[in-house]
Amino acid sequence: MGEKSRLRRSISKWANSSDQHARDLRKTYCEPGHDTIAAAPDRERVVLRGTLRTVTLRPRGGVPALEAELFDGSGVITIVWLGRRRIVGISPGVSMQVQGRIGCHDDVRVMYNPRYELIP
Repeated sequence: MGEKSRLRRSISKWANSSDQHARDLRKTYCEPGHDTIAAAPDRERVVLRGTLRTVTLRPRGGVPALEAELFDGSGVITIVWLGRRRIVGISPGVSMQVQGRIGCHDDVRVMYNPRYELIP
C-alpha cells in the first residue's frame, strides 16, 4: 500500500510540474497582442512565440527539412524549414518568435519556412 501511494505521489508531482511549466510558458508568451498556438487561426498570417522542444532533420520528398516543435504553454506547432539541414541558433530550449501561415499536414498543424527571431 505504501509503495502505491509513493508512486502515485511521484506521478502527481511530475504531472503538476508539467502543468506548472505550461502555466509559466503561457505567462511568458501568451501576452495581449500576440497569438497563442492553440487559438491561432489556420491560413492567416500569425505571430507566435514559444520555446523549441525538439529539433530534428527529417527529409521530405528527398529534400532536407529541419523540423522543430514550438510550445507556448497553450499548444504545440511544428515548424519546418525546407531545404535546410541546420540553422545556427535553432536548438531545443531556445525561445523564438515565428511569423507565417499555419497549415495542416497529416492532421498536424505546421508552419513552413516562417520568418523567425530568436528571443534572448
